[in-house]
Amino acid sequence: MDVVSVDIGGTHARFAIATIHDDGSITLGQPETLHTVDHASFQTAWEDFRDRMGGSLPPRVSMAIAGPVGGEVIRFTNNPWIIRPALVKEKLGVEQFTIVNDFEAVAHAVARASEDQFIHLTGPDKPLAPTGRLSVLGPGTGLGVAHLYREPDGTYRVSATEGGHIDFAPLDQIDDAILARLRKRHTRVSVERVVAGPAISDIYQALAAMEGKPVAEEDDIAIWTRGQDGSDSLAAAAVDRFCMSLGSVAGDIALAQGGFGGVVIAGGLGYRIRETLLKSGFAERFKAKGRFQELMASIPVKLIIHPQPGLFGAAAAFASEHGKAAK
Repeated sequence: MDVVSVDIGGTHARFAIATIHDDGSITLGQPETLHTVDHASFQTAWEDFRDRMGGSLPPRVSMAIAGPVGGEVIRFTNNPWIIRPALVKEKLGVEQFTIVNDFEAVAHAVARASEDQFIHLTGPDKPLAPTGRLSVLGPGTGLGVAHLYREPDGTYRVSATEGGHIDFAPLDQIDDAILARLRKRHTRVSVERVVAGPAISDIYQALAAMEGKPVAEEDDIAIWTRGQDGSDSLAAAAVDRFCMSLGSVAGDIALAQGGFGGVVIAGGLGYRIRETLLKSGFAERFKAKGRFQELMASIPVKLIIHPQPGLFGAAAAFASEHGKAAK
């Protein structure tokens, strides 16, 4: 069974033809990436992709969407497209469809990805638990968080959450300084203010202020670049602090969700800083949960490295909704 798999963000819409085999396994075709600004609507982007595929598409679609997916109208934060689920079949000419939150799709990808699609970060170097609860989180423009429960019969359930909006909990004086800076602009400081991609700018500024170094406000990408290539020791310290905070948050999410069968870090940012994560204070902060340190040390923590987890996960979500067992 072939399905059009779509991963829609603010800047890009990615399309691919996914094949869901009879045993539930999934093969993903070559992705096509379209710029949302180049298309007036999702329907015109769909038609562009259809033309690229020779003029016809399978009568099934699964969409992973960066934003809330409930309600009669789905709106995007960073592009003007809207999707009305009641009109999907008519507008796209499909017979079946699935719509999920983008991070819900990532959790579906985690559920079905093979072991070679993960690299080990900390904890025991063993596979994720085949049954029970797993926590999935990933820093990007925001912080995505989902919950995965694996049943003994091989099926699973995924829940999208808003775990990225729990309160930030400082652990030392540097965390206190970061919080103080953020509190000047935000009445309430959530963890995604500290462990999402744009947060590196505030971390960098907070560290500079501690050292009395005047630095210009600048694009977060520039700080990430200098922090990774070693050309700026202050930026490198900011990246390391980011990794430490990500470890703290990942541990908190595991405790809150009962994700003791494993924790998975997802997203392009996590993959880009994977080598830094391994050398940083991520692992120490993940385990630093007082009386639960021994429990935290028993949890395998992985990074998913599938090149298109959103597209793969959208197809997996379709398979789950429409009756193809996970394999």
